[in-house]
Amino acid sequence: MSNYDNNNRGAIWGNDKKVKDTQPDFTGSILVDGKDYFVSGWKRKADASPQSPALSLAVTLKDQQPQKSYSQTGLSSQQAAPKQAPANDFDDDLPF
Repeated sequence: MSNYDNNNRGAIWGNDKKVKDTQPDFTGSILVDGKDYFVSGWKRKADASPQSPALSLAVTLKDQQPQKSYSQTGLSSQQAAPKQAPANDFDDDLPF
């Protein structure tokens, strides 16, 4: 068993699944204070920092990933909404 502590460490790699300019150039993960995060990185435009290239980063808590919207799944909001159980209309004051 390793004694290596991954807390406050992470890594990013090139995003080989990128299809739009708005998607990150790099993706990865990081562990901060015992919580896992996704990391996204975008190359800064060349004119933003002429001395050296830079990345713009964003992190998202892994437990709080946005769910797919109904338009992404192809379902209407009524089709995709979970069914709720009917309300319990029983009278609890009955003796039997």
